[in-house]
Amino acid sequence: MVAGKDVLVPPAYPPEFRRRAVELFHEREKPVAQLAAELGISESCLRRWAAQDEVDTGRVEGVSRDERSELTQLRRDKRRLEVENEILRRTAAYIARENVLPK
Repeated sequence: MVAGKDVLVPPAYPPEFRRRAVELFHEREKPVAQLAAELGISESCLRRWAAQDEVDTGRVEGVSRDERSELTQLRRDKRRLEVENEILRRTAAYIARENVLPK
């Protein structure tokens, strides 16, 4: 990524589109490359969606979307709490220093 340049992010596909694409992938009626081209997505994208679907449905071990979302939220909360803790620690040290020094 280049600083100052706009980065194009592909649009998010609706869940129904993803679900149907994964269904077609599992039907195996067409080669993956052909199916991906017809859907207007990359082959790796289609394979990634199919792999995530297998994890989400419990057919394969891994981290589901819900678990990944929860982990992301927990990490965000942890960072916030660490910052708050640091602020409180510094405030306590400042107050202690003010109470020790003569006025």
